[in-house]
Amino acid sequence: MSQERLLQVLLAPQISEKATFIADKNEQVVFKVASDATKPEIKAAVELLFKVQVESVQVANVKGKEKRFGRFIGRRKSWKKAYVSLKPGQEINFAAGE
Repeated sequence: MSQERLLQVLLAPQISEKATFIADKNEQVVFKVASDATKPEIKAAVELLFKVQVESVQVANVKGKEKRFGRFIGRRKSWKKAYVSLKPGQEINFAAGE
């Protein structure tokens, strides 16, 4: 895996009430990832960017919602999210500006 590819795998952290609850309870972090990303790529990308040790990765495909604008019906894009489990004692802090 090239470093260039790994920098394109993670798109953004998924910051929500559910993601915060999971982070506190299970030492997991939720990321929005590229739709063609694999588990080994996600693991390598998180370890490269945040200098932490990853225990495991679970992925989920999120279906795009159907939206209407007047009589026109459209659909948002489907996307993929990854639940990254960190090894005990590891932490990613998005609030601290490094």
